[in-house]
Amino acid sequence: MPEYVMNKNAQSNGDHEVHVKGCAHGPALQNQHSLGIHAYCNSAVAAAKKINPKADGCFFCSRDCHKS
Repeated sequence: MPEYVMNKNAQSNGDHEVHVKGCAHGPALQNQHSLGIHAYCNSAVAAAKKINPKADGCFFCSRDCHKS
């Protein structure tokens, strides 16, 4: 099961993207908030939304959870 991280920095639309750790489009190490290991992106995004309600899945590594 993959480990997920959330970008501490918001995108221009205010979203904080959730990535599989190691995603080529993920944040720099110092900008990662660890979300732990999840079987699917939807549980990782749900965990991220508890920290920041504007969390969204990465288009590239968590496409099933990418909404905007």
